[in-house]
Amino acid sequence: MCSTPMNESTAHVVDETPPRATRREWIGLAVLALPCLLYAMDLTNLMLAVPHLTADLDPSSTQLLWIVDVYGFLVAGSLITMGTLGDRIGRRRLLMIGAVAFGAASVLAAFAPTAELLILARAVLGVAAATIAPSTLSLISNMFRDPKQRTVAVGVWVSSFSVGGALGPVVGGMLLEHFWWGSVFLLALPVMVLLLVLGPRLLPEFRDDNAGKLDVPSAGLSIAAVLAVIYGVKRIAAADPLPPSLLAIAAGVALALLFVRRQGRLAHPLLDLNLFRRRSFAICLTVYVLGAFAAFGTFLTLAQYLQLVAGLGPAAAGAWTAPSGAAFIAGSLVAPLLLRWMDKVHVLTLGLVISASGALTLTQVGATTSLALLLTGYLLFSFGMSLAFTHAVDLVVGSAPPERAGSASALAETGAELGGAVGIAILGSVATFLYRGAMATTAPPATPPEAMESLAGAVEAAQRLAGAHAAEVLATARDAFCRSLGITATVCALALVAASIATAALLPRERGKMPAVG
Repeated sequence: MCSTPMNESTAHVVDETPPRATRREWIGLAVLALPCLLYAMDLTNLMLAVPHLTADLDPSSTQLLWIVDVYGFLVAGSLITMGTLGDRIGRRRLLMIGAVAFGAASVLAAFAPTAELLILARAVLGVAAATIAPSTLSLISNMFRDPKQRTVAVGVWVSSFSVGGALGPVVGGMLLEHFWWGSVFLLALPVMVLLLVLGPRLLPEFRDDNAGKLDVPSAGLSIAAVLAVIYGVKRIAAADPLPPSLLAIAAGVALALLFVRRQGRLAHPLLDLNLFRRRSFAICLTVYVLGAFAAFGTFLTLAQYLQLVAGLGPAAAGAWTAPSGAAFIAGSLVAPLLLRWMDKVHVLTLGLVISASGALTLTQVGATTSLALLLTGYLLFSFGMSLAFTHAVDLVVGSAPPERAGSASALAETGAELGGAVGIAILGSVATFLYRGAMATTAPPATPPEAMESLAGAVEAAQRLAGAHAAEVLATARDAFCRSLGITATVCALALVAASIATAALLPRERGKMPAVG
């Protein structure tokens, strides 16, 4: 049993020799990893099911967009509220409530008879999923008070998301080959049942009894601000008209400023702005956001390359992305071992440099190169990113006082969601712009308009063209896509190099736990 008392608000004095976790905490960590794995799988496996559910439910283009996006929107928008709510009502209790809601919404999604009901189910799934990341990470920060043990535990937490993201396409592809599209949602049921059975037995409860009541207007402002920003950047990525997209982003920024101003006036704010006064917290949070920016943008182009350039089916493409999950696991295991020879800041910097080298390797990938080169680059990228994420998250959570662990965890995950959305929007928009520019100068005569817009359009158009002309259009489109991939990978590499320089120059060298804030 964890030796930390339930009311963490009284534990402001940091013991020079923090208690070490026992076997109970390590088993509890395995339980916490299960919903994290499922959370990531639910983000990725739906993409394979889209053609199947489209044929069955016949959604409009707008409805299909909301089926795909509403989960991520509600996750990102609800994270800050759920993280702070966990500090108030108890992190284990919130996790159990989220597990029940996630399981029920999964059943509703699996058997949804209409597109409207599926959108509703996905929205509930998003709100329920928002309880998982901050609750699990804040529980880890309280269960593992020893800095070295906490680093290992955070590494396991990071790798569980990575494994889930890698397994999502593989498991989803296998299910879709034998069952209907709703089967991908039923994966949640055994996991959530296991969590509900084992969680109360193995996970301790933590909360801040002095946190005060939840400020509902602040919760509304935080949700609306994040939703507006992510909606705007996603619409830019989808090549929607620019003015409405920019207006949504501007509205989100304005709401965020109102949210911050309100927090400064409240006795019990939803978000403790004092967290940002610590340089270590602010810099590591920024690194985490930049890492998510690069990771999401890189995965987007990788998935398209495997299916549209290499010509692999969904299951095969998912299998080729699976090794990245192994690389993330390896990085999370190696990260704490490296602390024997260097401090956390140096390991974090090393991870960013390795990840940047992987992105630079991806710049050499062409339409006819071996998939081994692509895999090598992505393995380096994933391994380095795992090192960086493990220590960035560890330092973010470790720099917060125990009773604010939920808020710090929610900020880390909100930053990752925003960074990922911006990465997809910016890098996706850059890739589309570069592709269209290359096709405008190199496309053969009589190339169909849809082939000029995207590689997916070129692949579809080639199926209707005559043999030689189809081959020429497809080869030109794939070459244009690979050029855009090279430039976007360069942008990712530059962002990671900049983050590594900032980390090495600005973060203090500390081997142990970061001092608590406030």
